[in-house]
Amino acid sequence: MTFRKLFSFAALMILALAIMCGQVSAQGRATLRGSVNDEVGAVIVGAVVTLTNSTGAAKTATSNADGAYSFTGLAPGKYTLHAEAAGFSTSEDVEVDVTTARRDPLNITLKVATIESEVKVEANTPISTDSASNANQQVLSGKDLDALPDDPDELAAALQALAGPSIGPGGGQIFIDGFSGANLPPKQSIREIRINQNPFAAENDQPSGRIDILTKPGTDKFRGALSFNFTDESLNSRNPFAVSSSKRAAFQIRQYSGSLSGPLIKNKASFFFEVNRNETDDNELVRATVLDPAFNITQVGVGFLLPRRNTNVSPRLEYAINDRNTLIARYNFNRNETQNNGVGGFSLPSRGYNFTSTNQNLQLTETAVINATTINETRFQFSHSRNESLGNSIPVLNVAGAFVDGGSQVGHAINQRNTWELNNFTQMQRGMHTYKFGGRIRGAHIDDISPNNFGGQWVFTGGFGPQLDASNNPIAGTNVFLSSIERYRRTALIQSQGLTAAQQAYCGAGVSVAQCIRSLGGGANQFSINAGNPEASVSQTDVGFYWQDDWRLRPNLTLSYGLRYENQTNANSKFNFAPRFGFAWSPGGGANSTKPPKMVIRGGGGIFYNRFNEGNTLITNRFNGTDQLQYVITDPSVVLGRAPTPAEQAANPSFTLLNSFPTVPSVTGVPATQ
Repeated sequence: MTFRKLFSFAALMILALAIMCGQVSAQGRATLRGSVNDEVGAVIVGAVVTLTNSTGAAKTATSNADGAYSFTGLAPGKYTLHAEAAGFSTSEDVEVDVTTARRDPLNITLKVATIESEVKVEANTPISTDSASNANQQVLSGKDLDALPDDPDELAAALQALAGPSIGPGGGQIFIDGFSGANLPPKQSIREIRINQNPFAAENDQPSGRIDILTKPGTDKFRGALSFNFTDESLNSRNPFAVSSSKRAAFQIRQYSGSLSGPLIKNKASFFFEVNRNETDDNELVRATVLDPAFNITQVGVGFLLPRRNTNVSPRLEYAINDRNTLIARYNFNRNETQNNGVGGFSLPSRGYNFTSTNQNLQLTETAVINATTINETRFQFSHSRNESLGNSIPVLNVAGAFVDGGSQVGHAINQRNTWELNNFTQMQRGMHTYKFGGRIRGAHIDDISPNNFGGQWVFTGGFGPQLDASNNPIAGTNVFLSSIERYRRTALIQSQGLTAAQQAYCGAGVSVAQCIRSLGGGANQFSINAGNPEASVSQTDVGFYWQDDWRLRPNLTLSYGLRYENQTNANSKFNFAPRFGFAWSPGGGANSTKPPKMVIRGGGGIFYNRFNEGNTLITNRFNGTDQLQYVITDPSVVLGRAPTPAEQAANPSFTLLNSFPTVPSVTGVPATQ
């Protein structure tokens, strides 16, 4: 079977599953399900589970032979849940947010009535051998979310830190409502965050660092909120690295947000709408070593204003197609604007350029509750993004460790990216087995215009040359190490004032000014420039299928095993099979045990693949040896340990090109590097 046929077959299979499950009909706009267990993990049959809504109306369900219960026909909203069974203490009321997209079970643990007084003092939730209850998993909701940063970039960094170090080069993966690659939503629209659940599941393409963010659904009553946050530099400390620290650097943050949710059609459709605007007048410290007008080396340290603007609009709609099939549609518009980008550190204000990023994202999720033990979910996402950098192509002057001046060298760069994603997920509960299977297929197309370094870059680094006296005349017989800024100072000084008689005498008669500058320790060390076609594009598709089983073999032992298969266009292989295995064992927590388990031992392993993503392929297509070439000319005297003589310069054409500083040389005939 060819690779193209493989992807066609994969897409047809996923669409077939989606159509089949989309035709399922039964009861309930929203469903809540779970199981009732005792403290050692054994199921409880015949437990009565009571669900009460905000008006006091209650529904009851009885756990079946597998200990499972379910409620269908629920209106989304806040409920309280408790369970009771003969011989067990009644559970405490648990508040639960029922949404149409909820697929995770809510399991209830009942305590034996005769030992209620003994376990009442325990502060921790009883431990479990459930495959998703690993110790490093975290679930953040409610007040836990309030402690996280409001800024989306800072929030993403905080979540990456909570997820811990990730295996592989990609870092932690963030999924928004089950979709990959989407922009992080504002914190106000987040309902729950789950981190590092079941790292060895075949459902996951990476072993750790998975962050699932679930957004808020619509509500059965109209609710709204407005907020404004303001911060400025009044209470900030002065920057100790600024040369003049008598004034605080300008800084101000203004954040506006508002949300509205409620029903559109009673018990049929609801919405959630949010808009956010962040305006940040930030600053970057320019801390560099430069030359003053008299060609003296001096320090500069000053704050430079960098205005940033972020606008986010995100509506979400939930609609009950029929009794058990629900559709969720979510659209997100995000626009970021930054002025004076690229300024800071050694980079002087002349390097600044403006950057604009616009992203539009559409997500569709269809959830089908097939029966009390089976649920299917089909998701589709389409994203369009455009990143634009507006600067210039003036040659760059890079004096290593001192300053970077000249142009931004980004030119007018445009990156347009279209991506789509289709996946299908099914979960089935059969006795002691929980089966999960599904697949995902994604596609991406990128058109990129990047005239980066099309104007060229001069680089000055350290070197050797004669020592100069107070009049900048060479002292015969000396050879000292020169810093990058000193090497540039000698070059700029002589180019501005010309050679003195002593300098000309040192170099010899008939030697050009450029050759003499290099013999005195000056001159650029390197020149690089890109040339050719700045446009490049790439298309890439990847597919993944998985199947897994969480088998509660015994009340104190759960085995998890599964298989995943992945493939992609471009750098591909047909043998990317990824078996997974995991276990959770609680010593002494068997069915005959009268004490709750105090320890769970977990282990697992599997094969995981890191993809060669479309960004790497784009770079490969750009520098393919014909479309775009990079020319680099390097000072050949770096191994001499001294400044080259005029004769040595005349014998090597690289010196001729480097000695043309600051005029950009013609690189015709110079070997290119890819």
